[in-house]
Amino acid sequence: MTTFVGRRQAAADVRGLLTEARLVTLTGVGGVGKSRLAVHVARQIKRTFKDGVWFVELAKLRDPSLVGIAVSAALGLPETFSARDPEEALADYLADQESLLLLDNCEHLLDSCAHLVNIVLAAAPGLRVLATSREPLGLTGEYVWPVQPLTLPTSDHGSPGEAAGRRYEALVLFEDRASAVCGFALDPQNASAVSQLCQRLDGLPLAIELAAVWLRSLSVEQVLARLDNRYRLLSRGSRDAPPRHQTLRAAVEWSFDLCTDLERTLWARLSVFAGDIDLEAAEEVCAGDDLPAQDVMLGLADLVNKSILARRGQGAHSRYRMLETIRQYGRERLAEIGEEVTLRRRHRDYYLRLIEKAEADWFGPRQPMWLDRFQVERPDVWAALDFCLTEPGEAKTGLRMAGGLWWYWTGRASWDGRQWLDRLLSVEGGPSRERAKALWVNSLQALALGQVTETLSIADECIALADALGDDFASACANHWIGTVKWSQNLLPEAVAYLEQAIRLHGPGPPRDSLSALTSGNLGMVAGLLGDVSRAHALCEQSRAACEALGEHWARAWALWDFAIAVWSQGDIRRADEYMKQALHHKWAIRDQLGIPVCVEVLAWVAMADGHAERAAVLLGMSDKLWEPMGARLFGVNRFLQWSEQCQSRARDVLGDRAFQAAYLRGTQHSADTAVAYALGKAPATPAEPSPAAAPAMPRLTRREREVAELVAQGRSNKEIAAELVISQRTAEGHVEHIMAKLGFTSRAQIAAWVTEHHNHDAPR
Repeated sequence: MTTFVGRRQAAADVRGLLTEARLVTLTGVGGVGKSRLAVHVARQIKRTFKDGVWFVELAKLRDPSLVGIAVSAALGLPETFSARDPEEALADYLADQESLLLLDNCEHLLDSCAHLVNIVLAAAPGLRVLATSREPLGLTGEYVWPVQPLTLPTSDHGSPGEAAGRRYEALVLFEDRASAVCGFALDPQNASAVSQLCQRLDGLPLAIELAAVWLRSLSVEQVLARLDNRYRLLSRGSRDAPPRHQTLRAAVEWSFDLCTDLERTLWARLSVFAGDIDLEAAEEVCAGDDLPAQDVMLGLADLVNKSILARRGQGAHSRYRMLETIRQYGRERLAEIGEEVTLRRRHRDYYLRLIEKAEADWFGPRQPMWLDRFQVERPDVWAALDFCLTEPGEAKTGLRMAGGLWWYWTGRASWDGRQWLDRLLSVEGGPSRERAKALWVNSLQALALGQVTETLSIADECIALADALGDDFASACANHWIGTVKWSQNLLPEAVAYLEQAIRLHGPGPPRDSLSALTSGNLGMVAGLLGDVSRAHALCEQSRAACEALGEHWARAWALWDFAIAVWSQGDIRRADEYMKQALHHKWAIRDQLGIPVCVEVLAWVAMADGHAERAAVLLGMSDKLWEPMGARLFGVNRFLQWSEQCQSRARDVLGDRAFQAAYLRGTQHSADTAVAYALGKAPATPAEPSPAAAPAMPRLTRREREVAELVAQGRSNKEIAAELVISQRTAEGHVEHIMAKLGFTSRAQIAAWVTEHHNHDAPR
């Protein structure tokens, strides 16, 4: 991480704007520092927003239809587990919050971003949006704040000396970054050259940072001389491009030219990655006859040294980040040499192999690792799927990829798979095993979203195709989902018929994969609901044992859940509690965002059946809080909801409305980890209050904030404070708001009392 240099007045002005406006957009050329300024301001005012500040990076996103999903992911929501539009689900989630949403790099998604912002601001009165974009969003009420280059000495006044130079932000930034590289310090001998260099770079932070790293091997004068040559060569560039864009391009192009041939080749090829880059992925995608795999690692190290890449993480988890401006330039060079489609296909093929490796390894102990890995890889998975959709002839491979991700879509409640599958299936309509698999995966996605009609329709299409192809596994899965719909509709004999057909198609013997294990468990649950507890136990135990033998979590948790439901329905509360807690333990181990609330909710039913109405009410509050980000409960149109409503009604009858509501609200105050701990019997119902020793200290005001506070205590208005301190009235207002937020106050009188108290405490005795 690097320090934030300068921009004090800019930051103050933006803070002031955010006290007046609900939408502020920072605009400016790429590399001018919009994102840095926005993040800096967000950190300064984060305490003002009781529900948090959320950063959403949109630079990696190409598909406008995924903006809502990307924002949901940044907020920690599992991809709008809802049949509604993502924007509407976000609006509901944010409706009662006091939050700041920071949307970074909107320029390539303007219409989608404007649409989303319009919806969420209308629905959430306490929401503020801070956006960065090369263009305004174009919404009514939007405050546009152009981010200017860093301050510079003008050519008319000559070059400043060492001390005077530190008054200019551009020179301070260059000194800061160059000092980190080689211990450089601004002095009378180099101040003139540094000033000229920063002037040539037009005060753009990215260009200055790229120049500073070359002080490892060149003097300031040598850098300046090379930069002058490069600008002359670029003077014949596109005349309709903005001058500052030409300047930034010159800096990037100059940095590219200073790289070796190997580094240039690697830079261009790395540009196909959308997210942080794994070493193994870089070696497989970027290597070729002209770039041996063993040289890729060396090239990565060289690009890190030259600040083209930044290394993130440590040891085996190290990854490499490329700035979007650098990536876009590399993509242009890749296209110029005719390698873009080839490298994007290599990139897609790498992620296809990774997906299929993970799927083959899924029925085993490494499920948590794979889920975490693909959470990180998601931008590149999206990029690979996008290639399959946009490149002629690649849709069939796209179906193969999307179908192979069923375990990720389901294990992390990541329902964007529904969109990818719908689009790919509409493009690639030929009969194939890839299509059959994509159909049963899409049917599963629809089932989890409570889309019963779509589930049955897609599953029927899958069965017809699978039977024609002789694909028993695909037919088994589709029969399974139809059987699940039937039990959810309380059509238990029909459910048994479909689930038994699925088991026959899976083949004899114990389950050999997570899905056949899931089928056995589900059939066991239905048998239990029909009163055949011995069959329920045999099927669920067979499923659990097969999973346990291989250290599998996901299907094992569902087998335990199934048997808990079976025995709960027959009144065996002790075993229901035991098995459901075991299921929750495994769900928590893999952070199954769908399975965790399912288990917590059923434990509420178990508690109520055991006569513990208050515990049931607390658990219902917890489960509702856990369901909230997803927008709907599992199988949201069936008897699952009926069971939940019955539990709630019984608990309310026992406790009375007031006591029930108090217990329920206590449940909603828990985080996911404390809710799980309580559900497992390892934590109290009320979140622990922080001890006095752990209580945070009173926030400290900055020097400027103390000056403003003292003037408030004297009864000065914001206009008078601005005149006294020679700042804008808007900035004065921002300081007052920030002081109140820091100290937890709601009035100027409280600030005045605080100043008086602290003066008394600080007076010498």
